[in-house]
Amino acid sequence: MITVLNSKVGLRPTRREVRRRTELLASIVLVAIIAAACGGTVEEDATASTEGNPGLRIVATTTILGDVVSNIVGTDGAVDVLMPRGADPHDFQASAAQIASVNRADLVIANGLGLEESLTDVLASAADDGVTVVELAPLLDPLPFGGSNGAQDSDDPHVWLDPLRMVEGVRLIGAELAAIQPAIDWSSAADAYATDLTAAHEAIVARLSAIPGERRRLVTNHDALGYFADRYGFLVVGTVIPAGSTLADPSSEALAELIEVMQREGVSVIFGETTQPDAIADAVAAELGQEAQVVELFTGSLGEAGSGADTLIGLLTTNADRIASALAG
Repeated sequence: MITVLNSKVGLRPTRREVRRRTELLASIVLVAIIAAACGGTVEEDATASTEGNPGLRIVATTTILGDVVSNIVGTDGAVDVLMPRGADPHDFQASAAQIASVNRADLVIANGLGLEESLTDVLASAADDGVTVVELAPLLDPLPFGGSNGAQDSDDPHVWLDPLRMVEGVRLIGAELAAIQPAIDWSSAADAYATDLTAAHEAIVARLSAIPGERRRLVTNHDALGYFADRYGFLVVGTVIPAGSTLADPSSEALAELIEVMQREGVSVIFGETTQPDAIADAVAAELGQEAQVVELFTGSLGEAGSGADTLIGLLTTNADRIASALAG
């Protein structure tokens, strides 16, 4: 059963329903005025205005979730993605127009677990107004930060970096769409995309098989690769930013400790992020010496067209390729 922040129940109309009725009345008046001016009928113009109707209005918070939802929805709905490509989801601020889009949506797909830190109140307010808001990450067997060993108290929101968890997420989204609009076969569309994600997982396993066990040690920009590490048999031994959010700042003591850990573990690669500057990671690499390198991964956002990471499947396979190239030796 999908957990939502608010369900559309009760006899008293919500503010969202009142707003929609007002918008509908305004549209009818506008159609009548145009019909009178052009000599047509209200019915004729109303019929014409529904041509190209996108169906359901769905909002996804991140570019990654936008790609997932779009693969399920196809042409049966309009998907509005709040964050632009390259944006850090931890640091994103929604505009007034984007907040209005959330409030008008039939369904909002969010990540949850604190990823969209600045959208917490926006999503809660929309849910209070009757919008169906689904936070996906809490439904996908989340890991505590630090992987299955649980080094921190809170759960890790970066579930999309495990394609098999996203297979379950895709089916949950399909079920939620079916509850809203049962006339469409959302299940088949979800199953087809889930099959593609499973194939991507198998390709990643094959690509990473070139990395010997003793080299499966990761140092990352922030604690974002826990699900990847847990799924594919890696160990995250350190992070440049010692937190699950990019908004934290590393201390000089923490960076000195990271350098010691990397030297002790024989790790010479730092995996940075395309959504974050590499200045601190570059400084750590410089301290380690000539053999150290910083390799950027796509973590919080899809890449631009041509990057190899402009879809979730592309992001996952491109990251695996970069990790394998850096660590296979």
